[in-house]
Parts: sequence; structure tokens; C-alpha cells
Amino acid sequence: MLGPLVAAIDQGTSSTRFLVFNAKTAELLSHHQVEIKQSFPKEGWVEEDPKEILQSVFECMERTCEKLTQLNIDISNIKAIGVTNQRETTLVWDKETGEPLYNAIDFWLNKNHLKHKTGLPISTYFSAVKLRWLMDNVDEVHEAVVSHRAMFGTVDSWLIWCLTGGKSGGVHCTDVTNASRTMLFNIHTLEWDPELCKYDSCLTLAFNPIVLPKSGALSGIPISGCLGDQSAALVGQMCFQDGQAKNTYGTGCFLLRNTGAKPVMSDHGLLTTVAYKLGRDKPACYALEGSVAIAGAVVRWLQDNLGIIGSSEELEKLAASVGTSYGCYFVPAFSGLYAPYWEPSARGIICGLTQFTNKSHVAFAALEAVCFQTREILDAMNQDSGIPLTQLQVDGGMTSNRLLMQLQADILCIPVVKPSMPETTALGAAMAAGAAEGVSVWSLSPEDLSEVTSEKFEPQINPEESEFRYARWKKAVQKSMNWETTEPVGNGNGRKQFITLHCLCQTTEKCLIATVWGDTLISPNVKNP
Repeated sequence: MLGPLVAAIDQGTSSTRFLVFNAKTAELLSHHQVEIKQSFPKEGWVEEDPKEILQSVFECMERTCEKLTQLNIDISNIKAIGVTNQRETTLVWDKETGEPLYNAIDFWLNKNHLKHKTGLPISTYFSAVKLRWLMDNVDEVHEAVVSHRAMFGTVDSWLIWCLTGGKSGGVHCTDVTNASRTMLFNIHTLEWDPELCKYDSCLTLAFNPIVLPKSGALSGIPISGCLGDQSAALVGQMCFQDGQAKNTYGTGCFLLRNTGAKPVMSDHGLLTTVAYKLGRDKPACYALEGSVAIAGAVVRWLQDNLGIIGSSEELEKLAASVGTSYGCYFVPAFSGLYAPYWEPSARGIICGLTQFTNKSHVAFAALEAVCFQTREILDAMNQDSGIPLTQLQVDGGMTSNRLLMQLQADILCIPVVKPSMPETTALGAAMAAGAAEGVSVWSLSPEDLSEVTSEKFEPQINPEESEFRYARWKKAVQKSMNWETTEPVGNGNGRKQFITLHCLCQTTEKCLIATVWGDTLISPNVKNP
């Protein structure tokens, strides 16, 4: 009676989920979630076990199907599966054995070389730099590359390759949204760029094909769609018009604004990325993106590192008990600052402390920090586009925190709109997969959007107070910078490392001179020489 169903594998930084939707109504019928462990081998490094990621997908799919059967829902009605994933996380594996050759590298702790092709600054945030490090520092990877056994990919590629046969003929592919985050992909031609691949010695590892209309089957069900997580959320929020934007609050925070069929290069520290391409013959749409490294991760830090809360729900209660930070400001630059600064030297700070400050004020400051970082991105986006947003659509796990959403509206001075369908990332991937299979997936016209918004948070403080608090935050951000100005030349085993050279002028402004990889000049960028 339900008709066709669509499903999505949603593999994120902190967890994996498998979700099944009614294709006609977008009703979430069943899902299962498994948390993913992260390891921190040294400061600024985050890694995950590729086998654990893959096993979590199998477990989620199995458990979800069991739940559907218990609900008397026929799983044969699932007509398509979409994949959405953490984008920049980088893996290398052996195509002959199917074994990962190193952990999946999430992010590390730069500048604008080749940005005109990729839309990205040179940064360890993106895949190519991590791949270069793996090739030079992990013997197993180096040997596999030399013998042409190495396969490189983001998480979607690893999962799809494994799910479609692995070493016995698995399909090695990705889509344009994930490819555009590797620093090896030309976002204008929508092809792997020969110059960029040669520059990073990755040409033999490039994906083919790019678009994934029907890459293979899982128990007879085609994997028909693939979108990076933030692109999937943009689709799930139905931001198909030029100027529409959404912000996703997950482990990090990602604000994307649809710029239509033409890529817009930012002058204010944002990234230019491929938003989506829903079919081989469909045009690509682009987006401006602002990336915040630490959002939901600050909750885990307060819980695991400081022990001042036992769960994310406790954070909201603790912060609400005081209703103010009492002048305390928290900059969670644990792995540097991303957009709009792209400053790897920054470190987390808590400032404005007095004898009166307690853990409740710190909790409130942590929530404000997420909102202030979003405000910085929104300001940059408004400057680049010239047309200020009048409201912000939001999604992600942190949006269940009503205090956070109200703070966000107060700090932005515009309404914040939360949809009734909270699983927008998975829904976007399912919509893409269903569309590829000709399954009519839920969609609404713009005038119907009011029917799918569960809450709208209006600003409750005057703009003057908002600007005062934001100005204090900006002052705290400046104090968080320049904590890490040098790095060791070696790591004890003769391996190459990045060295960023700086000078301190009499103006006290740090000037980047160059970034060096071993004995290779990566990004000459003299400022105020």
C-alpha cells in the first residue's frame, strides 16, 4: 500500500545511518544508526577505521530491514539507494586485496594556489594534500602506488566499491560534489584536471565515471545517487533556486548558498563548490560554502574532555539555567580556524573569565560560539553575493537544541527556519537516487514550503545588543590566532612535513611568507614584505 520506497546510506563523521523513505510523501519509515569511533594520533589529526565504517553500513542496513519487516513493509519495494557521506575524508586501499592501507584521514591542521580551477585554497582540509602525505609517509601506500595497486577515494568511493563487489569487480567512482572537494577536480570543466593530477602524482588514481546513475546493485537494488553530505542537505532542503541557502549543524557547521549554473569565486574567504548535478545530462549547479570545523564537536569536547555534561541534552539545560555567558567567550579553534580565516595557527581559547564564571556560563558560551561562527560565514556570503539573506534554513542534529536555534536567530538578526523533516541530508540522497530511477520523489513548490516548517525562530533581542556581543566575539577570535607559528622540520623518521614560514612585523600583523613541503615551495604568498 505504501508504493515505491527510496533509501539512503548516510555516512557521517561521527555516525553511520541507513534510512528508508516513502517516495511519495518523504515520510521516514525506518532507520538505524551506529556511532563511529575517532582516533586522535596527534594534535590536530583525526582518523577513522575504514573497516569500521564499512561494517557500520552493513549493520545499519541489516537492522533497518529487520525493522521494516516487523512493520510488515516489503523491502522489495525499495527501488533505489542513495549514498551521502563526509566529503573530504580520504582513503587509500589495495585493489587486489581490498584492504585499507591506512586509516581514513578526516582533517588536519596553507593558500590560494590553483583556486581558480578548484574553487578551494590549498589546505590540509582537502583530499589531495592528505593523499600526498600518505604517499610520502606510509610505506604501504607508496609501494601500492608504485605497483599500481592503490585506489584512492573519499568515503563514498570506498563504500560503493565495497558494496558493488570490492576486489571482485567493485565499481570505483564518485560524483561531482565529492570530486570537487579533492583539489584535483576542475569545477568548470567538471573533469579531473590533468595539471592538478600531475602536480599531485594522482592521475592513475582518478575516478571513472564521475556521475553515478546506476553503478551497481545491492541485493538487486541499484545504487543510483551519490552526493556529498552538504550537497545532499541542500537538495533535501529544496534549495534549488539561486540565492537559497541552508546551514547544517553537525560535527562541523556548513553554510551553502546556491549560486545557480555559474560558479562564483569568493573574495571573503569562502569556498566555491559544485552543489549538485542530478543526472548525467543535467546541468551542474554551484554554491558558495562556508565551513566551520567545530560545531557539534564542541559538545563532545565538553562531555569527554572536561566532563561538565553527560549528554548533549544536558548542555542545553545547563546553558538555559543562566541564560547568558556573563561576558565569557569561547573560540573552539581546536584544529585552526576554517572559513572565512583559513588560519591553521589558531587554537581554542576561553576568555572573559571572572571569579563568578561557572560551567553554566561556559556551556552558554559554547552554544554562542556555534552561532557566532555562522554569523561570520553569513556576513562573508552576503558580501560576496551582494544580496543579504532574509532568513536561514537549518538542519542537522544540533537543531534539536531550541536554545541554540533562538541564539542563532538573535545573533543573525534574521529568522531561523527548521523543517519538519529533520533528516534532510539522507532525504536529499534518496531524492537523487529516486530521480535517477524515475521514481517520483517528494517535492513541493515554493508556496508550499510553509507546510513543511515545524518551527520559525524570530530574533528576540535588539540589533544593538547583537552587534555588541558579536564585536566581543571578533575580539576573542583575534586573540585565538598565532598560537602555533612554527612546526618541527622533521618527525624523527626523515619524512617530509609541511612548514609554514611567517614573520612578525612591527605592526604585529603576522605575514605569511610561504608554505613548504619538504624542499618544495608550495604556496609563495608574500604579504606586506
